[in-house]
Parts: sequence; structure tokens; C-alpha cells
Amino acid sequence: MKNLTLENIAKVCGGVYVGSPEKKEQEVQGIVTDSRKVEEGFLFVPIKGARVDAHDFIDGVMEKGALCTLTERGLGEKSFPYIKVNSSLQAVKDIAEFYLKQLSIPVVGITGSVGKTSTKEMIAAVLEEKYNVLKTKGNFNNELGVPLTVFGLRPDHEIAVLEMGISDFGEMHRLAKIARPDTCVITNIGLCHLEFLKSRDGILKAKTEIFDFLESDGHVILNGDDDKLITVRDVKGIKPLFFGVDNHQGVWADEIESKGLKGISCRIHAGEESFKVVIPIPGRHMVYNALAGTAVGLTYGMNMEEIKKGIESLQSLSGRFHIIETGNRTIVDDCYNANPVSMKASLDVLQDALGRRVAILGDMGELGKEEVEMHREVGVYAAARDIDKIICVGELAGDMAEAARLAAPTKDIVHFAEKESLLEALPEMIRDGDTILVKASHFMEFEKVVEMLKDFPCN
Repeated sequence: MKNLTLENIAKVCGGVYVGSPEKKEQEVQGIVTDSRKVEEGFLFVPIKGARVDAHDFIDGVMEKGALCTLTERGLGEKSFPYIKVNSSLQAVKDIAEFYLKQLSIPVVGITGSVGKTSTKEMIAAVLEEKYNVLKTKGNFNNELGVPLTVFGLRPDHEIAVLEMGISDFGEMHRLAKIARPDTCVITNIGLCHLEFLKSRDGILKAKTEIFDFLESDGHVILNGDDDKLITVRDVKGIKPLFFGVDNHQGVWADEIESKGLKGISCRIHAGEESFKVVIPIPGRHMVYNALAGTAVGLTYGMNMEEIKKGIESLQSLSGRFHIIETGNRTIVDDCYNANPVSMKASLDVLQDALGRRVAILGDMGELGKEEVEMHREVGVYAAARDIDKIICVGELAGDMAEAARLAAPTKDIVHFAEKESLLEALPEMIRDGDTILVKASHFMEFEKVVEMLKDFPCN
């Protein structure tokens, strides 16, 4: 890894190197926090977690051939080199910031309340038509995940696409210090993390910390249909490039047509040019992702043909509106996360499915003091959709179910207080030919619901 010698690592994270002097000039071959992923020549960074302290694995990973380890503990005399630091987590961030500077490649930073991961996937799919791209894997978007993603960069990468997620003030500032994005993309300002950020204005303030380390030759790409983001008119002298459906400035779309679960088509416009495209993942929100991908592609010198090809090559991720055909039913696995906006968007798409339409909806987390009202709002929305059966699961989902019943007394609406009761009853409620949406916040662990739906025989 370029310039990541043990001497430089100790210097950038304020650590004390202990070991043979001749090894100080060796570069590490990789950096990991998971002892199971250590390879020869790697640096091991032990993180102390709630249940496990990875310092307990130091001797084992060094026997595997690791070049060096960080440590918050005093290790005394050892046969291997180590670097004593005050905080392994802070050291990871410091090392990542230093390493990214050595590579001098452009960084696209993506944040927002809803759709960060799907937008990241779209932007990466577009850029991959022209560049060798490193993108955030899964949801490695926090103060540990972003550095670990950065450590995956190698000299042959031409651009990095980094997802950046937060839940409180100051976090984005720290992430931006590591990533220093050349292009900042914000998807929307919604109703996530209200427990800490209190209001949409608070969310706007926290998310726009992504601009804190933006240089004057950088780029700002924002959702122009978002009433908060449209107020951002100048960032350090940079005029934002807006994208949207209602707002026809910058990059915009019309001729939007649902293809059911097969996707959604639209025409994308930028200046005097336009192209018709079929986005292979359903949902109107995917149009916004395609617009963001188009804006980023244009920013990095791509033509419309390349951008269109990239959009149409997009593949869904497990847990993110991933459609699973089992032979006798269709499962829409959207169980990674949920908030009122994304829940409503998924319900809209379910309406277009064939066969009996079933929604299995669980609790939504981190909504703050208005969580009951927001669950009730989703319940009313679900009841108004063309959906045959609504199954609500969880304590807060009880309010969702109650509101849905009041809004549509004749509709088939069921509530289970916990997931285990649902799993026991599920085989009796699902039929051949059903299309089933599974959606909840991650803590509900609805992956178990998806796995069960894949396996049991239908009535």
C-alpha cells in the first residue's frame, strides 16, 4: 500500500513503534480489523467491541504472518513489531486519511436520508463503463466502514465511490475529513435519525457537513426536487448541479413508465441531449438514482451512450428491493432498512405486481418522538394501496395496523407483536402465486422471514 510504511503509520496516528528498526521501512500489504481476514504482510487493527476485544487475538494473527499490529494495550517485549496507540478507531481514520492522499484519485461522496446505497450502486454502475471503480461494499459507510473501504484502494483504481452515513452532528465532518470528496452527492433530506438530529433542518445541517473539506474545483450534485436541498445555491463558490423530475434544471427526467417488477423506464435530459432508458429495478425512486448517476457520469466526462449502458447494467442487492423468484411465489426482499419515505415507495411498487399482493411490514427505527404518528401514517398509506393483505410485525407496527384497519375496515390486515409469532403462522397465510414485500428496519432481522418464504411449500 503506497507509502504505508510502519514508520509512516506510526507517525500519522501518533503512535509509538516498538520493534526491529529494519522493518520500519516496510509497507503493509493490507489493513484489516477482522482477525479472520489477516494475510501475510498485513497490519492488524484490534478494535474493542461491546462483547469482544480484538486485542485478545493479536498473538494469533501475528503467527499467521501479519507484518504488524496496532494496540491500545502495553504488550511489553514481543518477537513481532507493534505500534502503541491511544485509540485504534482514531488510528484507523488517521491512516485512511493519509493513504487516500497518497493515491490522488477522485472521490465521489454520497449521503442523504434515503437511498444512499442504491444511489451508490447506480453511480458506480455508470462510472464502471469508463473507469476502474472502487465502491463501498454493503453498508460500510460509518467512521470505521469508510476507512476500511479506503484501504481497498489500489494504484489501478481510477475513482472511488464512497457512501457516507451518519446519525448525529459532527459525524459527517469527520467522515469528510477522511474522504475529502471531490464530488458531493446528496440524495434527499428525509426523516431518518430524528432521535438525534431532531428535525429536517437539523438533518440538512448534519448532511451538508460533507462540504466541509470540498475544494474550490469540486462538484456538488443535489436532488432539486427536495425542498431543503434546493435552498443550497452556493457551496464555496460552487454552483450545485441539480437533478429531479419536477424541477427541470440540470439533469431531469420525464416519460416515466412503470414496467411492474421488471423496472421503470424514463427519458433523461441534460442540456440539449436526452436518452430513453429502462432501469432494471422497479420504483419511481430509481429514476432519481439514475439521474444522480447521469449527473456524476457527465461530471467525469462520460457520454450519454456510456451512461445509458451503465444504468441498464445495474443489479439489485440482497435486502434492497431484491426480487427473488421461487417458482411458486415472488419475494421482494427489501428488509435491510426502512423509514416512512422508503416504506411508501416500496408499497407503491408492490401495487404493480402480478397475483395476490402481500405486504409484511415491520417496525421502523430511529424516528424520534413522532415514531407512533409516523407508523400510523404508513398504515393509512398501506391501506389506500391496491394490496390484498397487510401483515404488520412489531410493537410500533401495532399502531401501523390499527391505523390501517381504521382507514380500510374491510381489508385483510393482521398484526403480530413479534417476529417469532409471524414465522409460526406464515405458512398458513401465503399462497401459490403471491408477490410478497418484506420490509422493516434492520434491527427486526427480517432476513429470517425472507429465508422462510423461500423454503416452505405453499397452500
